[in-house]
Amino acid sequence: MNGESRFGPQQRTHGVTFRLWAPAARSVELVIDRTYAMQPKADNWHELSIPGTGGGTLYKYRIDGEAEVPDPASHFQPDDVSGPSEVIDHDQFAWRAQHWRGRPWEEASFLELHVGTFTSGGTFRSAIEKLDHIAATGLTAIELMPVADFAGRRNWGYDGVLLYAPDSAYGRPDDFKMLIDEAHLRGLMVFLDVVYNHFGPEGNYLSRYAPEFFASAHTPWGNTIDYRVPQVRAFAIDNALHWLRNYRIDGLRLDAVHAIVEPGEPSILHELSRSVGALASATGRMIHLVLENDGNQATLLDPLAEPPQGKYRAQWNDDYHHAWHRLLTGEEQGYYRDYARNPRGHIARVLSSGFAYQGEPSPHRDGRRRGEPSGELAPSAFVNFLQNHDQIGNRPLGDRLSLQVDDAAAAAALAVMLLAPMPPLLFMGEEWGSKQPFPFFCDFQGALADAVRQGRRREFDDAYAEFGDGVPDPLAETTFRSAVLDWDAREEATGRERLALVRGLLAIRRKEIVPYLRDATFGSARYEHSVLTADWPLGSRNLGVPEFEPIAKTW
Repeated sequence: MNGESRFGPQQRTHGVTFRLWAPAARSVELVIDRTYAMQPKADNWHELSIPGTGGGTLYKYRIDGEAEVPDPASHFQPDDVSGPSEVIDHDQFAWRAQHWRGRPWEEASFLELHVGTFTSGGTFRSAIEKLDHIAATGLTAIELMPVADFAGRRNWGYDGVLLYAPDSAYGRPDDFKMLIDEAHLRGLMVFLDVVYNHFGPEGNYLSRYAPEFFASAHTPWGNTIDYRVPQVRAFAIDNALHWLRNYRIDGLRLDAVHAIVEPGEPSILHELSRSVGALASATGRMIHLVLENDGNQATLLDPLAEPPQGKYRAQWNDDYHHAWHRLLTGEEQGYYRDYARNPRGHIARVLSSGFAYQGEPSPHRDGRRRGEPSGELAPSAFVNFLQNHDQIGNRPLGDRLSLQVDDAAAAAALAVMLLAPMPPLLFMGEEWGSKQPFPFFCDFQGALADAVRQGRRREFDDAYAEFGDGVPDPLAETTFRSAVLDWDAREEATGRERLALVRGLLAIRRKEIVPYLRDATFGSARYEHSVLTADWPLGSRNLGVPEFEPIAKTW
């Protein structure tokens, strides 16, 4: 492990040092085989070293002699979010892909997946069985929806409360490392979604002993995190470095950074990027950072900086999806209002200069201006997609594009996306035209479960009134089970045909486009008589990038 986190248990030669930042606690005790009083330190830290302890030790913290809580930086929770935390010795895992250093950003083509529904097994280990399929398809990266520990046995992952711990529903930390190692052996990068704008609503005990974590403002999902506080800022940065160091993740996608309303100064986004850049420089790895940002802030993006120096490789380009979805389906509700009058013009704009909204008033946002000019950026600053977890799962029935448009239209849109110079992203099963729904699901209990269920129905009262009580119950296990990917559909005639198309397009991309993307720039795009024409000036061929074969091998 390179460097040391300020949070969580620290392995020492003769034991483990336990640390907790608890500014609101009068006293803190460590609970293992018995109770140990922890020593107050500067800046509201509490610390204690226990000789003879190591990996596998189960522990909790007792606050003010009353509440027993897990470590907020727990590395594993074998019994869910309210159970004891477990010390993990990360140095014990035997990595096989020892020489893996990542892949250049311009080679990125993504498959987004949810570990719990990607296979019938729903685990890190069962996902390994499908890596050969991903590599053979011609994709170069998997992007995992968040795996940080959440309450219950099923969740999209954006309700994580213990951000350093892979959820036990998917397996143990070594199982996660095995998935990443096996991906690297096949030449696949692994990206992880992380959430730094809120904590989930169940299993978060920080307000009991560290209320300074939270600002007074709210996001749609809970209280905002206050990055003006140095320790809170360090918690998020250490978390990012934790996944990159201990799990050898190749990149992170930061969820909904527009909802970080107290970023501090300098911005938490800037400091996190610089810290990751320092890690990349020290290790010689290619590490990539991506944003989700409704604000379309082009000034946060720099796809060419190596390593990151305060900015981000790319942003998920919602504008690209929304314009295409409006054109293909004719839908105008919600944010599709912004693209209703001229979807063809918006498609031409995203292909020719990145964002569709670069400072124009947004009807969906009551006329507020959205975005910044983006045409001077490289095309690689925009991750484009026709589907993702949000754009499927935030629909009432979780229905995919394959159920809304005919095969020819979907194939044409796929061809444009996969051959354009922007990094493409597919949602699991999209490569064979899956019709499997991906509805929203979670596993809360009691009053919280009722509130989520009612809130989900209210969300669709106006825009999707025709569905009424037909909206799937997000708390029902059957809703979760309906999202488990049906791999047999890949072998049906339509599945084989779509998969062959995607493989062919990605093969063309790998051979004819990727080698020239390093210096590519935006060109022009236009619609004339229902014909879309686009061109992009490509750079000189990059001869310094090794060829990656989509087969298992040791690098």
